[in-house]
Amino acid sequence: MKTSNLLAALAAAPFALAGLALAQADMAPVNDLPNPYATQAGFFKMPAGRNWGSSSTVDIDIDGESVWVAERCGGNINACVNSPDTNLVMLFDKDGNLVRSFGAGYITWPHGIHVDHDGNVWIADARGTDAIDDYEGEGYGHQIHKFSPTGVHLMSLGSKNGGRDEEYFYTPNDMHVAPDGSIFVGEGHSSAEGTPNRVHKFDADGNHLFSFGGWGTEPGKFRQPHGLAMDSKGRLFVADRGNDRIQIFDQEGNLLDVWYQFSRNSGIFIDKHDVLYAADSESGSVNPDHGDWLRGIRIGSAVTGEVEFFIPDPDPDCRGTCTAEGVVADKHGNIFGAEVGPVGGVKRYVRGLE
Repeated sequence: MKTSNLLAALAAAPFALAGLALAQADMAPVNDLPNPYATQAGFFKMPAGRNWGSSSTVDIDIDGESVWVAERCGGNINACVNSPDTNLVMLFDKDGNLVRSFGAGYITWPHGIHVDHDGNVWIADARGTDAIDDYEGEGYGHQIHKFSPTGVHLMSLGSKNGGRDEEYFYTPNDMHVAPDGSIFVGEGHSSAEGTPNRVHKFDADGNHLFSFGGWGTEPGKFRQPHGLAMDSKGRLFVADRGNDRIQIFDQEGNLLDVWYQFSRNSGIFIDKHDVLYAADSESGSVNPDHGDWLRGIRIGSAVTGEVEFFIPDPDPDCRGTCTAEGVVADKHGNIFGAEVGPVGGVKRYVRGLE
């Protein structure tokens, strides 16, 4: 089946779950697409003497053009624990100037970010001090934090330093707040069998409602629910990274669809026009066993599943997550990709530049 016909079938079929066992290996790689975007590095201006650390976290403010970023305190693993006074959540204006920063002392390893409909900023902390052998003091990490736009800490979900099984969380990756205030959390940064891999739903007050998923490769299961997004219909899109796919659910946790054409997604974002932006930071040189799929950002439709554009990794031979792991787009269509490394920081992708 041609890729275009396969995409149409994936988008239009009334999916019988038995028919969802298609694997990415069964598809021709979705690489050969137009790239109308120019890459801009160094757009955001950090304070004097401060360098970018790793980041997988970028989102757009409710004004539609200011950009929120959470970076790992100039480094990556344990950098924020070793720099507890560093404000790691930062707001930049549309011209790349730093407006404000906050969050010092709350977060060990920022991994996911979400700006809700009221402008509050949510951060997923995907590590904890339990991973540091010589750490002394009260443990923290493995939580979801809600801040006001000015940095007031409003809520935490999960136990400090984490929990497993009936407790939560252990390595939460991302969260998304629905229009009614319900909170969805993707848990499980490891794709290893037996590790927590599930999605939780909470009400607007932080009360746990239910969980769904679990570790596995079959439809409805997860191996790293790495990123979350929601379309205009309220469908929850889960970047199931370890399984090289996007899974789509209703808000009760019922599986609606499985898509492979956006590749191995670390980050996912859907704008108000249902344009889907999917960041693949691990194919190509990072995971050669993924055939000929290339790293980069794929842009398409959350309605039909069609992939329209592909921004390839600016450094395709890099042995690391050199392209975007987190992705978002502003109201003007500019794309921002947050990079874990080896340099880190955020690139801007602008359409229509020579």
